[in-house]
Amino acid sequence: MSPTSDDSPVLDLEHLSRQTAGDRALEGELLALFEAQCARLRPLLAVGRSPGERADAVHTLKGSARAIGAWRLAAAADRLEDALRAGGPEPAALMAAFDVIVDTTRRAAAEQGRAAAAA
Repeated sequence: MSPTSDDSPVLDLEHLSRQTAGDRALEGELLALFEAQCARLRPLLAVGRSPGERADAVHTLKGSARAIGAWRLAAAADRLEDALRAGGPEPAALMAAFDVIVDTTRRAAAEQGRAAAAA
């Protein structure tokens, strides 16, 4: 499966397990950090901010998504970042799709983080 495939699972748990050497507590911590970063970066993506500022925030989130195996989010972030850096018209459809996958990924991360903490 391609690491940036749109049809990949929301979270690649095998990738996450490799990143943490199977340490479930560490998985939970990483997922909690990811959720916090999503919350911190989301306001930086608001319309009205400069495209460069928004692209930088998306780029940061893309790296975090790749670290935890959130390939669909990483792919959406990649497309949105490219559009923002291109400086064309507001990529409203890309932003809407990005918002959906961020929310979906945050919910999956929270669920998996609770499961990891309970293990």
